[in-house]
Amino acid sequence: MLRIWTAMFALAAGLGYVGTASAQDCANRGQLDDMYCDANNDLVADVPKETRDPSTLVFAYTPVEDPAVYENAFAPFTKHLSECTGKKVVYYPVQSNSAEIEAMRSGRLHVAGFSTGPTGFAVNMAGAIPFAAKGTAKGFQGYQLFMLVKADSPYQKLSDLKGKKVAHTSPSSNSGHLAPVVLFPAEGLKPNEDYKPIFSGGHDKSTLGVEAGDYDAAPVASDVYNRMVDRGTVKGENFRIIFKSEVFPTSSFAYAHDLKPELAEKIKQCFYDFRFPPEMQKEFNGDDRFFPITYQKEWAVVREVGEKSGTPYNKAAYEKETAREAEAARKKAEEKQKKTQ
Repeated sequence: MLRIWTAMFALAAGLGYVGTASAQDCANRGQLDDMYCDANNDLVADVPKETRDPSTLVFAYTPVEDPAVYENAFAPFTKHLSECTGKKVVYYPVQSNSAEIEAMRSGRLHVAGFSTGPTGFAVNMAGAIPFAAKGTAKGFQGYQLFMLVKADSPYQKLSDLKGKKVAHTSPSSNSGHLAPVVLFPAEGLKPNEDYKPIFSGGHDKSTLGVEAGDYDAAPVASDVYNRMVDRGTVKGENFRIIFKSEVFPTSSFAYAHDLKPELAEKIKQCFYDFRFPPEMQKEFNGDDRFFPITYQKEWAVVREVGEKSGTPYNKAAYEKETAREAEAARKKAEEKQKKTQ
């Protein structure tokens, strides 16, 4: 099935990849991959000489929970995007952050919502151009890092978790890993020293694992946790939140850097003009629109966390993260196979 999806989206994107920038014709690249250039120093890839105008737009949203949930949640918007651009829009249910980034890098994905942390990798490794975030008329929506423990557990503060089973989501996740590495030591708990993070693969998986008793605690994004409680996936009374961070920007929406400029501007305007219907507002905690943002300004605090955590959004860190995701997927597959034997 995965091969069918891959082939389908490669065809929709027109195959191949354009817009590489050689070292000879690029005066500034920053942390961008060698395929891209940043002559105007805005931290994102410049528009290349050759651009694309695909007849079908492939859209994806970050795999923070079951992809099918978000395919349904975004249905009113994908319909609007199709009518607004005059193009067919296909929703691509990605299974991991690296899969989503690779899809845009290879040209199979044109517009996507990326989680807060992976946004940096999407920009530098895939030429993503963030331009919007969910929000209201007051501004873009943010989220906090919550540290969850079971309500009936003895843990009252972070330092109580030394030597315990603590689940992080994935190495590239801001709230699920990078922010805890930077913020927890000041609260008396040092990840990788006081405990070895167990990577669950997602905020929903970490939350469910704490509720089931598989983990003693887990740092998760507040928006994902709140949605799970609102849906009845978990019961809020089963948890205690022993730490809350400052507010971080939520997932970004970005288009591929090599889209025809007129198409890119049209996509942006389609996002900005859209107003969430009641069902989307309920799904996204009262957000009712896509609010304009830039990677250079609004993602500055996220880049800072990445740098201070020793995980800058560069090629070396991305390759390491991709290898970790692959290894985690392999182990999960082995565990699933053992259970079925």
